[in-house]
Amino acid sequence: MKKILFVCLGNICRSSSAEGVMLHLLEQKGLQDQFEIDSAGILSYHQGELPDSRMRAHAARRGYDLVHRSRPVKSYDFDNFDMIIGMDDRNISDLKEIAPSVEAMKKISRMTDYCTRYTDDYVPDPYYGGSEGFEHVLDLLEDACEGLLDHLCP
Repeated sequence: MKKILFVCLGNICRSSSAEGVMLHLLEQKGLQDQFEIDSAGILSYHQGELPDSRMRAHAARRGYDLVHRSRPVKSYDFDNFDMIIGMDDRNISDLKEIAPSVEAMKKISRMTDYCTRYTDDYVPDPYYGGSEGFEHVLDLLEDACEGLLDHLCP
């Protein structure tokens, strides 16, 4: 079983959506038993909260049910997960600081590294923007999750 953790700043927009998109994709392809998918945030500010209501609404229109409760990344996540995927450079930097070893740092990658259609360097935080920001995040995550799955299951 491949275990993947998606990470953003607060775990209420990008990483929780990546989790939802990936779970949906795995279910569509009948691969849900081969993966464990979770998400977390660098900060614990939103711990226990559902994803942002605007993100949930945009995701629902695309058929994604975002029900994850926010939680912070812990150092033991590096033992429990095979891949830890950050949404932007700040997340990557913060994850490297949390990583308990050099070996653990090798599990870290950037979400947009798996994009095949979009060329964005990172998944932007839509929290302070409008509807188009949430839609763009979902476009990027759909592309990246498909690319990640193709990378893992060629």
